[in-house]
Amino acid sequence: MSPMLLLRSWIAVGLLGGAALCAGAAQAQTLKVGDPAPAFSVMSTTGKPVALADFLGKKHVVLFFYIAAFTDT
Repeated sequence: MSPMLLLRSWIAVGLLGGAALCAGAAQAQTLKVGDPAPAFSVMSTTGKPVALADFLGKKHVVLFFYIAAFTDT
């Protein structure tokens, strides 16, 4: 591979990576107290997808966040 082609490849990768980062930042939302939660889905511990919409209309939904789960304390 010629040095010029290698340089162009790295520039293309850098530009695509930068564009992806900018696109991700542009999609971020700021929520206020009382705003509805945005739609999202995650994988359950059994490997099946679970979406917030799956619980729409249910009587009780509990969200539990254990703050120290991903810390060294």
